[in-house]
Amino acid sequence: MKLRLPARRRLLRWIAIVIPVVIVLLYLVVPAGFGVAVVFPYKESVGAPPAGFAEVTLTTEDGVRLAAWCAPPANGAAIILIHGGGGSREGVRDHAAMLLRRGYGVLALDLRGHGESGGRTNRLGWQGTRDVRAAAAYLQAQPDVSAIGGLGLSLGGEVLLGAASEVPALAAIVADGATQRSLDELRALPSERPLVHNFTARVMFATVQLLSGDDPPKPLLDSMTEAQSTAFLLIAAGSNALEVDFNALFAETVGERAVLWVAPGASHTGAFKRYPDEYEQRVMGFFDAVLR
Repeated sequence: MKLRLPARRRLLRWIAIVIPVVIVLLYLVVPAGFGVAVVFPYKESVGAPPAGFAEVTLTTEDGVRLAAWCAPPANGAAIILIHGGGGSREGVRDHAAMLLRRGYGVLALDLRGHGESGGRTNRLGWQGTRDVRAAAAYLQAQPDVSAIGGLGLSLGGEVLLGAASEVPALAAIVADGATQRSLDELRALPSERPLVHNFTARVMFATVQLLSGDDPPKPLLDSMTEAQSTAFLLIAAGSNALEVDFNALFAETVGERAVLWVAPGASHTGAFKRYPDEYEQRVMGFFDAVLR
């Protein structure tokens, strides 16, 4: 005859099983799953070009073909416009229209592995500097372009900041919602240095590195401080404390070459929608002051 364990012992037995399983799920399986999702981003579809834009194709130094929309400038300055992670130029239509309306040329591209561009990438944009370099080279070859800036949302902002030191043609960069894309960049913020705060991020970044075979790029702060001739406008969502902290750190480190706008109550990359007039005034005023 099989004896049943007392109810209390059975409960303790289940707790002893469930707690380790939950810990493994939360601290290993879930962040590793995020890493897998980062390596294989969803490719957002792209519609017809906006009015005034034409389809163009760029080729990077490593042979990746990038799809883009391009419109020539009326004032001699052109802006490289880059979408967020997992997105495409479809998501920056309104930004493109704003820039063109104010006389700026625009090159809105799909990063490699995104939209209609070729190649492979991850949502962290570790290969993004090559794409920015190709975009800048394309604009420098246009006879009506004499100055180049960049505007990026989230991942797009991080890619531009990360490329600043290696693409000196970028005289002005607007980064809307940039934070971090690697462990070194995460640990630049003092609050994120304790292991208890960054352990799951370590697992995710290690998964990305293992599956992609790519090494993390130069840290954003290193790139920004080395880009001595580049000016920065940093936009942070007021409702996202971590985003505000990162951008405050960027501005403090770079010094007088950086301007920070914390958009009160705005969600991630939501300042344009929440404060359209102020957003346009700040962004275009910044570009006018630096590029014209």
